[in-house]
Formats: sequence, C-alpha cells, structure tokens
Amino acid sequence: MKIAIAGGSGFVGTALIEELLKENHDLYILTRHPEKYKNQPKLQYIGWLTENAKPEDHLIGLDAFINLAGESLNDGRWTPERKRRIVESRVDACKEMNRILSSLTNKVSVIVNASAIGYYGVSDEDTFTESSESIGDDFLARTVKLWEKEAAKSQHYSNRLVLTRFGVILGENGGALPMMVLPYKLFGGGKLGKGNQWLSWIHLQDVVRAISFCINDQSMEGPVNFTAPTPVQMDAFGKTIGAVMHRPHWFPVPPFILKTVMGEMSILVVEGQNVMPTKLKRAGFTFTFPTLNDALQAILKKDNHV
Repeated sequence: MKIAIAGGSGFVGTALIEELLKENHDLYILTRHPEKYKNQPKLQYIGWLTENAKPEDHLIGLDAFINLAGESLNDGRWTPERKRRIVESRVDACKEMNRILSSLTNKVSVIVNASAIGYYGVSDEDTFTESSESIGDDFLARTVKLWEKEAAKSQHYSNRLVLTRFGVILGENGGALPMMVLPYKLFGGGKLGKGNQWLSWIHLQDVVRAISFCINDQSMEGPVNFTAPTPVQMDAFGKTIGAVMHRPHWFPVPPFILKTVMGEMSILVVEGQNVMPTKLKRAGFTFTFPTLNDALQAILKKDNHV
C-alpha cells in the first residue's frame, strides 16, 4: 500500500514506520523539515505545513493516510499559550490533511487519525467503551472533541475513518514511562495522588500492531480504544514498577503537591479513566502484552533499568 504518515518523527510514528516497512508498504512521511532526513527505498520524506509545500503532488494513488501530528502533552506546564498550541497543532494538522485529500482524484481506502481516551472524561467508578458518551468538560476532553470533529470531515475523502483513542503508551524511548520510572531508580517511588485513579495503558508495540490491524481489517471504523485489556489503578501500577525493578514502593506524593508542581497538567496522573479495547477484542486482535507485568518486564529489562 501507498501510505502517508503525518507525525512520523514522534514516539509512535518512529515505531510505526519500522513496523510498516517490515510489511513492505511504500511510506511517505510528511514533515516540516524533509531536508533533515535521507530518503530510502520505500521511505520518502516530503514537506508539509510550510509555505509552498505541495505534498499532494507526491501522493497520487494514495491508499491510506495516518495522522499522528500534534504537540506533545508532556512538554511543560499547560500555560494558556501551550494549551493553544496543543489544540491548534491537532486541528491544523487535520485541516491540512483534509485539504490534501480533497485535492486527490481518488478516495483513499482508510484514514487513521490519532485521538485519546481523554475524550471520555475522568472517573474512578465508570468503565468506558467506544460506545460510551463523554462525561468530560476538562481541557483534555474539550481538546479531543475538537480534534475528532475536524478529523470527521475527512470521511468525505475516504472509505473508512478510524479514530485511535490512545491510552497511556508505554515504551523504552519516550512517552510517560521514563518519568514515572525515575523515582524508583532513585529509591523514592510510591503512590501518586490518591492511588485509586485508573491508568489505561498500552505497550508501544501493541499500538503499532493495532494501527496496522485497523488499516487491514475492513470492520474497524470510528472510535477505537487503544488500551490494554487490563487497566490498573495507579497504586498497583507503581507497585508493579517497584516489583519489576526490585525497588521499594513507599514514598507517596499527595495530590495537592502534584497539582502545585504540575498545574493543570497534573490531570494526566492525578485523574484517570477505566477504558476497555472492546472493538479490538471483538475483531480478534491479539495483544502481545495484555498485562502490565508483561509489558514492564519487556520494557524495563530491555532498557537496562533492571
């Protein structure tokens, strides 16, 4: 297949490129700085979101468009300016995707657009599936709703649209895990916040496998939760890190300290939601890392933390 990927240089995008190249696809990576990269067989970097960039000229006969673009949620406090960039980077990327697709003479087979389980809002009691309505009016929930609304316009240009609602992605070289592991490396790990907030997580390898699965399985459409089938509460998450790393889990950090240090961004660790991957399971997707212990054993031992 001929596949375009926006946001291909990020945490998920880098791993996804590796996976799709193994499957022998022709990849076109959309980036503001194509000059930083060297084209290879089956892998080309083309400019987008810059003056005079015309990525559509390279995408004739495109089969699939994967949009992972958007400013990271984890790079500093959520000041008004950062919040504006977080929202605009996602909405603008969707708008440009739609402009590109509208200029092509053919409909693409499938669009995969990144999204997030922040859509559902936060709860200590509820369990959310793809059919659940949002109960959230926090910054993350509002952002995801705007993001998905703009992405939904791409349905005019494709046979299928998949909205991949990512949970907390665990991997060796990025995402939230390195910062969550650091206190345990320093023998200061413990419960974050009240401890009973849910953490719906997924291993990076299962993320990229599930994206490939959604591209190839015609039944996958609309919102799809990218979370492992065994979410855990935050205290259990910390205890599992401690057990895998052979470090104590003893130093609790109260919610008010996290909110003081992190500001509004503290919602990423102080609050949570119990989200199930109902569509992936019903379609027969098999998780390589269905349990947290399996995932952390693979990541932390590979990364020489243990």
